[in-house]
Amino acid sequence: MRKKTIDAALRSTWNAVSKMYNKEASKFDSTMATGFALLNIEAEGTPSSSLGPRLGIESTSLSRLLKSMEKKKLINRVPNPSDGRSVLIFLTPFGKEKRDDSRSVVLNFNQLIEKQLSDIQIKHFFEVADCIMEESKKFEHFLIQ
Repeated sequence: MRKKTIDAALRSTWNAVSKMYNKEASKFDSTMATGFALLNIEAEGTPSSSLGPRLGIESTSLSRLLKSMEKKKLINRVPNPSDGRSVLIFLTPFGKEKRDDSRSVVLNFNQLIEKQLSDIQIKHFFEVADCIMEESKKFEHFLIQ
């Protein structure tokens, strides 16, 4: 039997979590991406340029997502008064309602996992996740000259 690699474990675990979040979101005629966007929009408005990196998505995907969210009346785009070249994203009252639904799903899932793990296991999980994050930022196998 082949040894399971760390990246394979990460990928398959995230795929399962992503599938679960999308299944839950579909009950509200939504998607995981929309739910995570709702959770990352601040009350004082969030510059659209900072939302993509927070969500880990490219600008073209972000534009599509924001257009869809605007069409569903979840968000409003307002010109940024301190920078005329950008816009601020605000949640509508309906968007705030849907953010609460998203928050509930995320917190419930986290509580479910935390109940099954000890404090030390959770501490180690975050230590491993931090290590993977740091190493992935600086890793380069082939140096191209």
